[in-house]
Amino acid sequence: MPLKKFFNTSGQLYKSLQLKEKLPSMSEEEQLRLLAGDGMLVKRPIVVTDDGKVLVGFRPAEWEQALL
Repeated sequence: MPLKKFFNTSGQLYKSLQLKEKLPSMSEEEQLRLLAGDGMLVKRPIVVTDDGKVLVGFRPAEWEQALL
């Protein structure tokens, strides 16, 4: 799953850092450092199922399909 999916794109910090424009040119290491450095940048919730599916952000239809 691309790291971009883990960013809270509707958050104020994401917007104030202008990450929409910056992320495409950032390395994976730089993106990971940002996510690890401030929890406000992380989209929540994150769930990893027993069979390895990763769900990021709450989308009821997607979660229902993946978890039932």
